[in-house]
Amino acid sequence: MEGLRNISSSPHFRSKTDTKAIMLDVILAMLPAMAISVYRFGLRSLLIIVVTVGFAVLSEYLWNLLMKKPQTVQDLSAVVTGIILALNMPPEIPLWIPALGAVFAIIVVKQLYGGIGQNFMNPALAARCFLLISFAGLMNDFSCAKIGFDAMTGATPLAMAKSGDMFRYGLLDLFLGNIPGTIGEVSALALLVGGAYLLFTKVINWRIPVVYIGVFAVFIYIFGYHDLYQVAYQVLSGGLIFGAFFMATDYATSPITVKGQFIYAAFLGILTGLFRLFGGAPEGVSYAIILGNLVVPLIEKYTIPKAFGKGGRKAK
Repeated sequence: MEGLRNISSSPHFRSKTDTKAIMLDVILAMLPAMAISVYRFGLRSLLIIVVTVGFAVLSEYLWNLLMKKPQTVQDLSAVVTGIILALNMPPEIPLWIPALGAVFAIIVVKQLYGGIGQNFMNPALAARCFLLISFAGLMNDFSCAKIGFDAMTGATPLAMAKSGDMFRYGLLDLFLGNIPGTIGEVSALALLVGGAYLLFTKVINWRIPVVYIGVFAVFIYIFGYHDLYQVAYQVLSGGLIFGAFFMATDYATSPITVKGQFIYAAFLGILTGLFRLFGGAPEGVSYAIILGNLVVPLIEKYTIPKAFGKGGRKAK
């Protein structure tokens, strides 16, 4: 009897990594960006993060309680959603706005579609787009008068580039975070350190972030600036690096197939380039990723490999 083998349904190989462990790694990867945000913008930045995370977790807890569903706040996915949304906020945003966004992200985008893994778009990004449409003036206010920037230098580097002034900030300023912007996107260095951690721990793979950024850079070089300095300026500015590593790679809203990931990332790079070069607003990462999320089912439909033995010619 000792030689008997138990036969069960697939999957036969199971990973010891669970959702909580993955989310914890994502939180750790965002710590450098959070630290820079507090250093650059003060405790106001930390308050935005705490409020947004708090409302995200509370929304998930109350939803599960009211719907009599098992509690899922312990998997930390609501915490990750709250942090990502908070890092997409301007430093002087009224606190009720990210709080409202957190409720929208968790209830409308995540829970109404069945919870984690069932949402068809990234909850934090969907909430940011909702807030950008609803409160455009406040969401695009980077004057930062109360925390060290004067009115003249309050515009983000992307906004200044859109108006033709691309040389007020140097690449080192963009790399280190000595610029106005949302609290989580200003330091390319902090985001790259976090992205490297996600790659090292194999929470994400290189395909989506590298292809996304690479296709974007090639696109704006060919159709826009024809200058490597200006291309580097565009890559280091705004939410491109943050979006490529932390949002475009969301498991539930990105393709599972290798070929699909390449197509999806290239699609995001082209869309972001189109928005930045020809759109009315200087940024385009959030809308590009949301639109990319919507076409993921179509991408997967045409990139899922055929089962062995199917699709061949019939024998005559």
